[in-house]
Amino acid sequence: MNLPNILTLIRLLLVPFLVLFFYIPYFRTLSGSILLAIFFLIAVLTDWVDGYIARRRSQVTSFGKFLDPVADKVLIFSVLILLVEEGRVPGWIAVIIISREFVVTGLRLVASLQGVVIAAESLGKYKMFFQSVALGFLILMADSDLYLYEIGFALLLISITFSLISAGQYFIRFGAQFDLIKAR
Repeated sequence: MNLPNILTLIRLLLVPFLVLFFYIPYFRTLSGSILLAIFFLIAVLTDWVDGYIARRRSQVTSFGKFLDPVADKVLIFSVLILLVEEGRVPGWIAVIIISREFVVTGLRLVASLQGVVIAAESLGKYKMFFQSVALGFLILMADSDLYLYEIGFALLLISITFSLISAGQYFIRFGAQFDLIKAR
C-alpha cells in the first residue's frame, strides 16, 4: 500500500459521502451546492495527484492499475446518475457515457487477456477533464443568471465528443493489436 493507492481508496470512500450530501437539503442551496461541487472536484483531483505521484515515484502497482479506473468510474457514474435523477442531465447522455466506459473497459480486458496492454489515450484524458469540470458545474444550483447549467451542459457535450472519438481510437488500436496477435 503506497500513497497513490491510498489516494485512490480515499477517492472511492468519498463517493458515499458525496451521494449522502446530495440528499441533504442544505446542499440544494446555492452555497451548499458550491461546497458540494468543491467536494466533488477535490475527489476528482485525487485522481490527478495519485497518478502524478505514482509515475513520479515509480509507485505504479497492479492494485493501483485496477483500482484507479474503478474509483474514477464509481465517482463519475454516481454523480451522473444523481444528476439524471435531479433532471439536470438527460438520461441519453448518461447512457452514452456509461456505455462507452463499459465498452472500452471490455476491450482493454480482452486485450489484456491476450497479453496486450492498451494504455489510456490522450483524448480519454481530455474526456475525463471536460467530464469532471462539466459535472462540477452541473452540481451547482442554477438559480442564478450565471449560466452555470448551460456552461456545464456544453462542457458535457464536449466530453461526449471526446468520449466517442477516444472509443473509436480504442477500437482501432485494439483491432490492430488483435490482428498482430492472430498472426503469431
